[in-house]
Parts: sequence; structure tokens; C-alpha cells
Amino acid sequence: MPMPLESRLISHLDRGLVLDITLEDLSFRVYVAQREADVEQVAELVPAEQFQRDGDVHVAAIHDGDDASEQIQDVLFNLNPGDAIVFLCTGPQAYAEALAELGQPGPASPRADSNAT
Repeated sequence: MPMPLESRLISHLDRGLVLDITLEDLSFRVYVAQREADVEQVAELVPAEQFQRDGDVHVAAIHDGDDASEQIQDVLFNLNPGDAIVFLCTGPQAYAEALAELGQPGPASPRADSNAT
């Protein structure tokens, strides 16, 4: 059963968001981005100050077709106060599902709304 969480948008990243989530009265910083599953991406997303704080930085890759909900819940279950999380979503489906699981609206999808006749 998913853990109830509150989510607040902090800032926008290139193809991603920075969120503060509150889970059972504990707050965590979450970086979620549509990027390749590469540890080099973490340094581009997470400011150096985050690594200098108490707590760990957890990193998880979510691929299209994965159970994003299950992966996110697994990471959230293992957090300690002061920890931060980075979710590297390798495709648009994974990114949209991760945002939904974290209580954020999905990314705007480009579509043609014109029904010109």
C-alpha cells in the first residue's frame, strides 16, 4: 500500500523538478528528471550543498515499463531524516509515472489540439 505523502514543487530543472516531500512528518528533497541512468547525471542535478548536509543521497533509475510506484515506495521506505533522493527516469512514461507517484501533475505532452476542417 503506498505511503501517503505531501509534495511541494521547489524549482524546475532541465527536464525535471525539485520537490520537497513530507512523509510521516519527515521532509525530504527529491530530484526527479528525465535523464539517462548515469551517475554523472546526479552531479548535474544535485547542488554540492546537498552532499555536504547530513543524510545520504539515494539514486534510483526508473525505466519505461518499470513499476515506478513500487520502485519509489521502496526508496521512500528506506529513508532517514536529512536524506535526499534522485530519480533518473529514462523515458517519458517513467517520468510521468514518477511525477504522478510523487503527487505532481505529469509533464505537458505536445499534441495538436486543432480540429480544423
